[in-house]
Amino acid sequence: MKPVLALAAAALMASASVGAMAAAAAFKVVDDIKGPDGGWDFVRVDPTHDRLWMTRGVSVMTVDLKSGEIRAGLAPGERLHDVLPVNGGHEILVTNGGTNSVAFADAVTGEVKARVPTGKNPDAAAYDPATGLVLVMDHDGGEVVLIDPKAHRSVGTVAVGGGLEMAAVDGRGHAFVNVEDRNETVELDVRTRTVLRHIALPGCDGPTGVAYIARKNWLVAACNGSTVVMDVAGASGETVATLKTGEEADGVAVDENRGLAFVPGREGNLSVISLAGDKPAVLQVIRTEANNRTLALDPRNGRVYLPVAKLTPPVTQGGRPTAAPGTFHVLVVGS
Repeated sequence: MKPVLALAAAALMASASVGAMAAAAAFKVVDDIKGPDGGWDFVRVDPTHDRLWMTRGVSVMTVDLKSGEIRAGLAPGERLHDVLPVNGGHEILVTNGGTNSVAFADAVTGEVKARVPTGKNPDAAAYDPATGLVLVMDHDGGEVVLIDPKAHRSVGTVAVGGGLEMAAVDGRGHAFVNVEDRNETVELDVRTRTVLRHIALPGCDGPTGVAYIARKNWLVAACNGSTVVMDVAGASGETVATLKTGEEADGVAVDENRGLAFVPGREGNLSVISLAGDKPAVLQVIRTEANNRTLALDPRNGRVYLPVAKLTPPVTQGGRPTAAPGTFHVLVVGS
């Protein structure tokens, strides 16, 4: 084939590929779940039991994804951050930032079964299937607390330093923890309780959400105004892509089966990122509502759940804004 014809064919193929990706990314808001008043933080999908879990400040709320039934007031605590189904979904682990502890509660009744002390302001939690342990990130203490969910006890800590956010595990006993105030990810060996390396995240301000793509050895880190994809197979980590996404994202959801990532933006958008091929790209930016920062993905159908509410200014200087009465709901995004 002559060079000019080859270039034309290549351009046509590239155009078709982009068109196919764009068609695959035809996402929109498909449902809206009303909920009781109050704030929120992490949200998770438990596909085994068809539930949506969410922390609501002083308790946990669950939504039955089949019937739509909402149950609130579960596992009461103080300044709750994350909720993680554990022990086959029969219990939940809840991080209590106000009491520097985690609580284990019955997943049906919400009754607290045990409390385990942590460090300062435990925030995100992640389950490591290779060791059977839960990693709890102390945001203000700079430590990762390792908890045995079956025994309801702490079995060790890893000193990382900095403001710890979320963690992603690789399934082989290693974890990648985002350090918000240092713009880096730290790789840990969970078994040996050691820090293996610090991976800088160029182009990333305040990394929060993180996901690991096993088949590519990629990390996807959600930052303030951008999303950075890193190849962590090498010793130092290499930037694969830096993409413009929403402000103040507080999470990232990856759908490995469909080759997509989703990053929220507090200004009211959701970026859909293609992870297919060697170069990630933003396929679509969906208009949602202001204050959507956290999210959860249902791997069965690719739907994304985004809690939102209108916020009122804090009553006291230095305080937190509160959700205006009657405005809390969960947007459901699907194709």
